[in-house]
Amino acid sequence: MTAAAAFLYLDAPWQDEDAAAAGREASRAGSAPATPTPEVSASPKASRSPKASKSPTASPEADESVDPASVPKSGPGTFTVARKGVSSGGGGKYRYRVEVEDGIGVDPDSAADDVAEILSDPRGWSTGGASFRQVADDSAGLVVRIGTAKTTDKLCGDYGLDTGGEVNCRGGKNVMVNLDRWQLGSPTFDGPATGYRALIINHEVGHWLGHGHETCPGKGKPAPAMMQQIKGLEGCTSNAWPYDRNGHYLGGPSVP
Repeated sequence: MTAAAAFLYLDAPWQDEDAAAAGREASRAGSAPATPTPEVSASPKASRSPKASKSPTASPEADESVDPASVPKSGPGTFTVARKGVSSGGGGKYRYRVEVEDGIGVDPDSAADDVAEILSDPRGWSTGGASFRQVADDSAGLVVRIGTAKTTDKLCGDYGLDTGGEVNCRGGKNVMVNLDRWQLGSPTFDGPATGYRALIINHEVGHWLGHGHETCPGKGKPAPAMMQQIKGLEGCTSNAWPYDRNGHYLGGPSVP
């Protein structure tokens, strides 16, 4: 495993090229990463997510039988902070908080379990040296929010990003997860919705850690977690994780 110097994106806000348009169409039809300081508000990004070789444990309300019609498109815009898993002790390089929009049918503590499992998975960013500790206060340098499409659009719009009711975004310390993607996955993802969650978290947290987009390294190889897999795999196979089980980084050429 190769060590890399830490770096941060401090440029102006931007979003994935054609991300919202690609998401709407979809609904109709290397080198080791770097590590940042959590307090920094890095550049926002809007993006999407795909497949894990082994899915993290699903929240009870997010099994594969979820009826799309049952997933609300709008909510009150208020959030409840997850308390389960919160640690008051030391450990964990980066502090994060999980929040879920009220009244949308997702239990905050169950969602926090999923996020914690993804962040601690040996195929995740922890292999690159990024350890995380869940908190429930303003000491969090990273905030993961799960909300309805309308709320996601509004909060991402505050960063000048157009998520089009379809995709997720990351702005400053905030990762905004579209409820549709959390509960239903994506029609372009070769795997269950619970596996797709791993790509959502790994891709957006990867942006927060300072990583830009990557592209397919070769036909038949796993797509990088930092690839915009929603726009097509370019010969790669769906993959949600930045590392394989042997600790090798599953990267690809950087996208300018």
